[in-house]
Amino acid sequence: MTITVEATYEDGSLKLSQPLPLQEHEKVQVTVQSKRSVAEESAGMLKWTGDAETLERLACDPEFSILESP
Repeated sequence: MTITVEATYEDGSLKLSQPLPLQEHEKVQVTVQSKRSVAEESAGMLKWTGDAETLERLACDPEFSILESP
């Protein structure tokens, strides 16, 4: 069984965002992967050819918000 859950690294421990459906003392194998930003995840869908940092800025900067458009 594979379970994917978000967690935050805090004070030397991982704090899970939700409980896991596991039995007490059940042995598991853990793989940790840093979460990619929305810009990194969606860059391929946009056929973006620039760098991830610029795309992240464009995606998150209020200056480029849809609310700012004419």
